Amino acid sequence: MKLYKISDSVYIEYQQQVYPAAGQHWDELVNAVDLYVHLQSLVATATPVGDAGWLHSQQMQAPLGTQEIWAAGVTYLRSKEARMEESKLSGGADFYAKVYEAERPELFFKSTASRCAGPGEAVYIRSDSHWNVPEPELTLFANRHGKIVGYTIGNDMSSRDIEGENPLYLPQAKCYERSAAIGPCLWVPGHPIHPDAKIRMQISRNAAQVFSGEISINQMKRKQDELINYLFRAMHFEQGAYLMTGTCLVPPNDFTLQPGDIVSITIDGIGMLENKVEQLN
Repeated sequence: MKLYKISDSVYIEYQQQVYPAAGQHWDELVNAVDLYVHLQSLVATATPVGDAGWLHSQQMQAPLGTQEIWAAGVTYLRSKEARMEESKLSGGADFYAKVYEAERPELFFKSTASRCAGPGEAVYIRSDSHWNVPEPELTLFANRHGKIVGYTIGNDMSSRDIEGENPLYLPQAKCYERSAAIGPCLWVPGHPIHPDAKIRMQISRNAAQVFSGEISINQMKRKQDELINYLFRAMHFEQGAYLMTGTCLVPPNDFTLQPGDIVSITIDGIGMLENKVEQLN
């Protein structure tokens, strides 16, 4: 089952057919008791409006209502190494080595719903940064009870030079207008995502590929439930929350995004999230 938002209405894709979730408000729908079973019941009584071709001809919105987006860092070995590289001159490299091995994960606030980009929308790079990268991440949705019920694709846009200058600058490197994108849907399977599912990212510039990579989510050091349990440990999320789970696909140190670049991220079972890069003035 996949949930999409189109023109503020909710649609369910199931077995190549698309059904309207008539009268369903996003926040309440995604917090339904046993969401997968609830979606099955909605499909059973609805008339399809089209097939997958119809769906992909529509302008999709980010699959969220009023939920906050949070993120976890240093969950893959490559991420630890990249953070250490960018922070070595500031003396902050040891912090990232320690958090990779620590019991407590690194969690930080990423975006409100209003600042998030959806499929096909622009993501931004800061005008006061000269080293900017996308970070493709499996993104969990946990309902108001802290139970993981769905997955989407996240792009955790990052200003590596600002973050590397001082670890305390992390919020400025990570949290700004359109620094997060999620989509294209909220995938609600009847079972947890397969541990061998792959994340792939391609970056194109002037119609030429300038970066490509893939990684299996089984390379993540932290467990998904572990990350959600820490996020909900001292906070209540009335409508649930999204959590980006970190990245292992890091472009080389001489790479930085430029306005006009196209970032395409795919995750097995979920689909593709594509965004164009623009500079934030």
